[in-house]
Amino acid sequence: MTAEFARAEWERAVDALRDARLLIVHGGFDSAASCAYYAIFHAVTALFAIEGRTFAKHSAIAAAVHKDLVKPGRWPIDLGRDFTFCAELRGVGDYGTDVRVDQVQASEAVASANRILLAVRDGLPSDYALSQTD
Repeated sequence: MTAEFARAEWERAVDALRDARLLIVHGGFDSAASCAYYAIFHAVTALFAIEGRTFAKHSAIAAAVHKDLVKPGRWPIDLGRDFTFCAELRGVGDYGTDVRVDQVQASEAVASANRILLAVRDGLPSDYALSQTD
């Protein structure tokens, strides 16, 4: 993948994280959880794109996070948990009928997403000057 694609994905990640933060302020907790997930999805997509890898399914990128980032020690186990938490909460936010995301969960998802974006940014080669997450 090209550097331009990775940078575009990174910008989408930063935008989604910003949107998640704004949605919490306005009480959009389901949508905030979804945006937090898409922030990590785009950030990880950027990271893997730099390595020449792409994925067609959300489940494939989740598997790669655990197999290629957490298991070999590139990321701490806690970041793997953060990724899984955001992915599962997105399911509640996007598809839940009886259960809704509450403010505490949405805030935890945003904090998890922030940690993942920082890990992605800090783990990139120095020639990838990416914008800050906050």
